[in-house]
Amino acid sequence: MDAADLDYRARTLSGCIPPLLVSRLLELGHGEEVEFQAGRGEWFCAREWARLLGDQGRQAEALEVIAPYVATGWWPAAQAQAELLESWGRAEEAIALARPSAKGRLPLEFFARLLARHGHQDEALVLLSAGIEDWFLATALVEVSEGAGRDDDIAALLAARIPAQHRCDGPWCCRGLDPDTAIGLVAAIRERQGRIDEAIALLHTRQHITSVNDHDQLADLLARHNRIEELREYAASEHLGHAAQRLAKVLEERGDVEGAIAVYRQRGDSPARQCHGSVQLAQLLARHGRGDEAIEVMRVLADSPGGAEDWIVDTLCTLYTDHGRAQDGLAYLDTLKARRDGEEEWDFFRMRLPLMAGCGLLDEALEQARAHPEGNTWYAAWIISDLLAETGRIEEAVAVLEAHAPANSRSLAGHLIDLGRIKDAVAVLQQRESEPVAPVWTGTFSAEPPF
Repeated sequence: MDAADLDYRARTLSGCIPPLLVSRLLELGHGEEVEFQAGRGEWFCAREWARLLGDQGRQAEALEVIAPYVATGWWPAAQAQAELLESWGRAEEAIALARPSAKGRLPLEFFARLLARHGHQDEALVLLSAGIEDWFLATALVEVSEGAGRDDDIAALLAARIPAQHRCDGPWCCRGLDPDTAIGLVAAIRERQGRIDEAIALLHTRQHITSVNDHDQLADLLARHNRIEELREYAASEHLGHAAQRLAKVLEERGDVEGAIAVYRQRGDSPARQCHGSVQLAQLLARHGRGDEAIEVMRVLADSPGGAEDWIVDTLCTLYTDHGRAQDGLAYLDTLKARRDGEEEWDFFRMRLPLMAGCGLLDEALEQARAHPEGNTWYAAWIISDLLAETGRIEEAVAVLEAHAPANSRSLAGHLIDLGRIKDAVAVLQQRESEPVAPVWTGTFSAEPPF
């Protein structure tokens, strides 16, 4: 067992038992296998087994399980040990354990939050302030500093990194803590100080990065403070559609479903907003028992110029299946296939399978899938096996996947576990492919290529 090998397997989930299958083994009563593998270098088994031992009050045994992993110097193992100690009320031991490793960005962020949770907020702020040029650490600094009475000082540190004259020509113009992120962090401080108008004004000055993970900070702020008319005005101009989505969600939560529908029916000024808005409208209609209307919205989108993308058609076919209209879904796919001169690549053909199953044509669907030009690929095997498994034909699903191992090793192992073939499942997962020699990731991203 060494840090580089652990790191590679944990990051790639290759050559090991992944977390979801560890959970499956435990759910099905195979704890003895998890315990055995924990002692043989299977990190996810060790982590979960240690947690279970701790829950049973067997703390010393839990620490013994992960001790060999910690001894390699691999940070995730040290973090897991610190988390266990903290969860047992042994925070000072956790701090002492984590302190020597708090050098890379992820270890430093974890250590600072651990300090702040247990009465060492000032030390945490000193550590994070030193790394303020890193957006990740700057974000932690703002969150950790809440209630410390240092809001204005930290806001000033961040504001100093918002250049007065420089105008970025793209979202990645400035390395490290970019101006848009700094503005968002200062706005977060102003909001918790109750200076809402200042926060809103700041967020209106951002140039490029207004949304992260489909959430728009300004839209969320306006919603939290019941500034609905301002949110409505902002949603009308925000080109990604995230503000409109937030407005619709607020209205739906208040019982104004028609108002939420109206938000999505307003045409945006960007193709992306129009497309995603239509999908969100269909989902909203389906949630409120208006499946036929939802299907019609998606049908119009799919039939629009350039609209028949695979994910859009897939959403439409799922709606057909969920609302008992599988035959209509198949008819639509026939129409689409005819438009393409009878050609139907796998990404579209695979949508037929659940529709045909819904029409009682499972065997015919399987026969057609195997006859498809791409029917003997690993990705086709994955879809075919899932369909077999969903209908209780797990042995057949296994046979399909075994012909394409190791590409589908996790799916194959999952089915083997369901059949009680635990040793076979573990053997499949532990098959090792040749892997590149790479240094252990320390939690710090390089600024030089290859990134």
